Amino acid sequence: MQEGCTVNLTVKYLTKKWTLLVILELYKGKIHTRRFGELKDSLPGITSKVLSARLKELEDEGLVNRRVEAGCFPIKSEYTLTESGLEIVEIIKGMKRWALKWKIDNIACGNQACEQCVL
Repeated sequence: MQEGCTVNLTVKYLTKKWTLLVILELYKGKIHTRRFGELKDSLPGITSKVLSARLKELEDEGLVNRRVEAGCFPIKSEYTLTESGLEIVEIIKGMKRWALKWKIDNIACGNQACEQCVL
């Protein structure tokens, strides 16, 4: 596969650890928006450094918009999925459907609505 291939370039940033889970957590938020601290709390095991890096990468790729509230201390940042970010969620849901259908060792998911999933 060539270095500049669209699939190759897309896979490089989407397959980094935590990226798809960050997108899914944003999808769960009210109007698909969450604060940094909310995201950190909902992703046990992720470090602030990694979460910050993933959010920056997603922002650079146009999947997430960042809004900063500078009028308060500490400064608060909110992250919202863009239209293209919402389309990636449909791909994640497709992966979930595939896994539930074909992977016999998976625990059956009791909640098909990903935005309400607590796992």
